[in-house]
Amino acid sequence: MYQVPIRPGESWMRARVRRHVHELLRLALPVIIARAGLILMALVDTLFVGRYGSADLAHLSIANAPIGLMMATGTGLVLGTLVMTANALGRNRPEECGAVWHRSLIYGGAFSLVMAVLCHFLEPVLILTGQTPELSRAGAEIAIILGWGMPAAAVYTVTAFFLEGLKRPLPGMVAMIAANLLNALVNWLLVFGNLGFPALGADGAAWASTASRIFLAVCLVGYVWVMPGQAGFGVRRWQGWRWHEWAQQRRLGYGGGASIFLEAGAFTALTFFAGLLGTLPLAAYSIGLNLISLIFMVALGLGAATAVRVGVAHGRRDLKDMVLAGWVGLGVNSVAMAGLGAVLWLGARPIAEAYTTDATLIPLLVPVILVAAFILVVDGGQVVMANALRGRGDVVVPTFLHTISYVVVMTPLGWFLGVHLDRGAVGLFEAILIASVVSVGLLAGRFHRLARGDARASAAAGAAA
Repeated sequence: MYQVPIRPGESWMRARVRRHVHELLRLALPVIIARAGLILMALVDTLFVGRYGSADLAHLSIANAPIGLMMATGTGLVLGTLVMTANALGRNRPEECGAVWHRSLIYGGAFSLVMAVLCHFLEPVLILTGQTPELSRAGAEIAIILGWGMPAAAVYTVTAFFLEGLKRPLPGMVAMIAANLLNALVNWLLVFGNLGFPALGADGAAWASTASRIFLAVCLVGYVWVMPGQAGFGVRRWQGWRWHEWAQQRRLGYGGGASIFLEAGAFTALTFFAGLLGTLPLAAYSIGLNLISLIFMVALGLGAATAVRVGVAHGRRDLKDMVLAGWVGLGVNSVAMAGLGAVLWLGARPIAEAYTTDATLIPLLVPVILVAAFILVVDGGQVVMANALRGRGDVVVPTFLHTISYVVVMTPLGWFLGVHLDRGAVGLFEAILIASVVSVGLLAGRFHRLARGDARASAAAGAAA
């Protein structure tokens, strides 16, 4: 069993909490930077294109709606990579980790290739959602460019999860920093047409994102292939497909993919609602969503670290440590997101003015940012609890709870507040806030009930022995 050094006069519980916080932050910081880097790419795209023109920003936003849904679903499908790698490490079976990586590369790569092909047929889909023909045509053209980078994005995601499961998140962070520098450079060259390049506007930002994703995939796969200890993890040794041997990895992926698909699909619906409201509300909604998505990467990083901590404890069958890891993850996230929310609340107008120079857009954006300040705490909390449940191996119920929160609650509420009551982008954000409160409550309740059930089962087994 895992032992935690206890300082003189320190209780067992305090020692474990201290160790969990230390390990959580150590694992989470590089993951946060890497995850934030993904959204920072979108932020840089938004800043460049927003200053190029509001119409181009709307085109990029409507293209990113289906692309984001596809990529988020793919990310969920390979989420088992992180959990199963951590479980294998916890069971002291490092040689099984390479097989987890190989399977996810094939699985995630195949899905992303199918999605890349579907990107060529998005224009009629966008028209069916009620978008104007001009907006649908422009958005579909941008989506095709972004689709070229989807297979590379899948390879990067799988490899990053693999390294995080091995407790080696630093290479992903370094690669992401370099990729963001590349993305900013290509944006500068192609959006405005500097150094003799054509001024492509939103198309230029799409090409920048695609180039950066290819760069990320090449860098991380190259690192894994030559990293210290790769032989012990079976990185270069093909261990066979054997479908039945990775059933749990697929189940985690199905649950994660379905959960993220439903949540991302609900957010895509809100984007379409914003498109029905007009160009300026769509731009305000898109900027607000981009802003909270960037900060949300802190919660995603803490959630990934929580999944690793819970997964390792689950792998070695340490019930108390597994439960404590989940609650420590939620507590650390709540403190961090409350602080970041306060920054948004106090700096709402300067932040809005940093995003756009359009004097008609700023008054619509400021109230959106104010609501976003409250969203951060509860939305971050629900992603940490969802990851804690997946680290424990719980698959089906978290997906069902996400369905209730984001499909049953948020989507109709978004239409009612944003479109029917004509509250615009701020009404859509109010719907996100309410749904996130429901989600964190349901997921935390599920984690608590499972912990109590595990404790009773452990006590019964001990009595029988």
